[in-house]
Amino acid sequence: MAFLCSEVRELTGSATRKLVLAALFLALGLLMPFLTGQIPGVGSKLLPMHLPVLICGFVCGWPTGLVVGLITPVLRSLIFGMPPLFPTAVVMSFELAAYGFATGWLRRVLPKTNAAVYPTLILSMLLGRVVWGAASLLVLGFAGRGFTWKAFMAGAFVNALPGIILQLVVIPVVIIAIDRAKLIDDV
Repeated sequence: MAFLCSEVRELTGSATRKLVLAALFLALGLLMPFLTGQIPGVGSKLLPMHLPVLICGFVCGWPTGLVVGLITPVLRSLIFGMPPLFPTAVVMSFELAAYGFATGWLRRVLPKTNAAVYPTLILSMLLGRVVWGAASLLVLGFAGRGFTWKAFMAGAFVNALPGIILQLVVIPVVIIAIDRAKLIDDV
């Protein structure tokens, strides 16, 4: 990834750099579920689409993170048939858009220190789960299906625990490494 980021750095123009990085994160969001899907019983619980979207918000800023988060689940559903378009990919689009927005926006307003990576990530993860719950409530409500508090807690936290742990371990390491290497300009 460092090689790709250094190559992107050579491009002229911030907009071009963001476009290339957005394409990279979108591609990772489409492909990473293939890797984790090979781990029986835990693969989907690792939340593989979440990682590149969260990192995209940190690296590219909130507008790009929001758009990449919004389109990744739906595009993956349309291309590969997974996750199912309705209701899963639709609801995930809102959730991932919230992740991309929140990491980018909080990265902009909080100090750009190593210590600030953690609150940015945790607050973004919480906001994304709240948005996932609200979108699930609305989408499933319109479909005539219920969405309970128990379903919210199970989907947002209990079943997602392996992915939450992975995000809390991997993302700060990646963001701090990118910052130390000065691979990405401030967004």
